[in-house]
Amino acid sequence: MIPAARSEGVSIYCPEDGRISFFNSPYFAHRNYTGIDIYPNLKFGDEAPSPVSGEVVEIRHLGFFPNRGFGFSSQDYAIILRSRENEGRFIKMLHVKPNVEIGDRVRVGDGIGYLLRSGFFDFWTDPHIHVEVRDPSDPLRARGGYRISRLINVDVNCTDIMDLKGLSGIAVESRREYSLVALNCCLEHGIPAHLDEGVGIIDGGVPHYGFFGIHASRTPKIGERVRFLGREIGSVVSVYEGMGLAKIHENVVFRLNGKPVRLSLYLFPSTPIVKVIPEKPGDLPLKRHKEVKLTLA
Repeated sequence: MIPAARSEGVSIYCPEDGRISFFNSPYFAHRNYTGIDIYPNLKFGDEAPSPVSGEVVEIRHLGFFPNRGFGFSSQDYAIILRSRENEGRFIKMLHVKPNVEIGDRVRVGDGIGYLLRSGFFDFWTDPHIHVEVRDPSDPLRARGGYRISRLINVDVNCTDIMDLKGLSGIAVESRREYSLVALNCCLEHGIPAHLDEGVGIIDGGVPHYGFFGIHASRTPKIGERVRFLGREIGSVVSVYEGMGLAKIHENVVFRLNGKPVRLSLYLFPSTPIVKVIPEKPGDLPLKRHKEVKLTLA
């Protein structure tokens, strides 16, 4: 586990072979720098490693959910810890069926329960742990968390793809819900894009969520334009400590081998990969090791 983020003196960790996202979700916390998702590169039902240290003070059942068109757990759970690093702050974690009890003390990497397919998810969502740092008087609401700072360094050293109008790669995994593509270029931490001043890494679901995040070695400026695959795709509308939230432009359509797709992009401690989502499950049949090309219509 490596330190990925920090808020109010509380450190949040991610497995080295996992990934994180501040912005790849339609929910409030992911538009306001108050939530982070930790993806531990595990399957649904696997034991979830705790991304934080603390004492369990509350476990709350959440639900019930409308039909989502795929199988999911009838309930979700909120596991609330008092931080070991800052006892004046609570930590809320979602999307894990707990195997801990109130009073248990948890350290980073300890098992806290089992990764579940929540009714909060879309059909393409992978197992992850949602984390927020909260005031003890307000541990559960969707709003009200403290802002979270990124700890992973995102200096972009792969600028040779910045002006390309298409990216080629190999399909390394293909499911009904999505495909994973390894791009044929040297990438570190994520997929880079141009800002007006410098470069950053895209974090988010594009274009389907209507916004995305940009991570940079400096704090972006409000109004800065973001260019990807040779075209402007959005502009920054808010900023916080090396990150910006960008509103995506209308008529942004990505294509994989000419077929319309959506992209799910993250921040990786290690080698990044591109998640490609079809319009509906089964609509993007790709064979493993197939060569593909990503373009912007």
